[in-house]
Amino acid sequence: MPAEIRALVDAKPGTRLVWSAMPDGTIIVRAKTKSILDMAGMLKAPKSKNGKHVSVDDMNPWR
Repeated sequence: MPAEIRALVDAKPGTRLVWSAMPDGTIIVRAKTKSILDMAGMLKAPKSKNGKHVSVDDMNPWR
């Protein structure tokens, strides 16, 4: 991979690259720098107006 492309996606040694071919022939390259496990705990649980945690049933808009 050319150095210019590595710089654009901020790829370092060991960076996993994901290549996607689009229907129009365009190639998209993404640098996978984090796994889903690295993101655990980034968001706080929503609270209801009374300050208590919201139940799963209350979060489901189709019920």
